[in-house]
Formats: sequence, C-alpha cells, structure tokens
Amino acid sequence: MHDAPALQDQPQEPQPNLFFRDDTLFGVCEGLGEEFGFNANYLRVVFAAGILWNPVAIVGIYIGLGAALAFARWAYPKLSSAASVTAPQLAADNEADSLSIAA
Repeated sequence: MHDAPALQDQPQEPQPNLFFRDDTLFGVCEGLGEEFGFNANYLRVVFAAGILWNPVAIVGIYIGLGAALAFARWAYPKLSSAASVTAPQLAADNEADSLSIAA
C-alpha cells in the first residue's frame, strides 16, 4: 500500500558512546533525556541557570546523575535486537487490523 521504504529496512549506524562524543560533557543530560523521554536542552538550561547560584551543588548533582546513569546503563542495558524484531510485526498487525475494519 505504501511505496516508501520502511525505516527498519535501512542499515543504521551505531551511535558513539555519549562519553566520547565531541558535543557533550559526559552525555549526562542527553542520556537522561533519552531514558525519560524529554528534550535534553531543558535539563541543560536548568543546569546552566543553577550554576550561577550554587556551582558546587550543581556540579555535584551533575556528577551524581552521571554516575547513576552509567550504573543504570551498565546494570540494565537496552535490548535493541528485541525492539527491532517486534516493530515490523506490530506494524503488520496494525495494518491488518485497519484493513479488517475497513472491510
């Protein structure tokens, strides 16, 4: 029905570790944004504003959140292979449901 290729069919480049990227500072804000599903720029603004009032506390919070994020990613790694297997199946199920409703 759709002529556009599925996104799952295209090979995806592995993303570099957040710690080694050039555009992040240990990747704490980006990692928290990915884990909890919000834009990391909001957290960056909060940290930038907070560093004006109490830099020692903000740096400590940042380091603590970084350590907690590193431990969480080590202890509970994401299973990307399971998500890629079920996504096409879910898309096929939704398409089959919509076709049966239309008929």
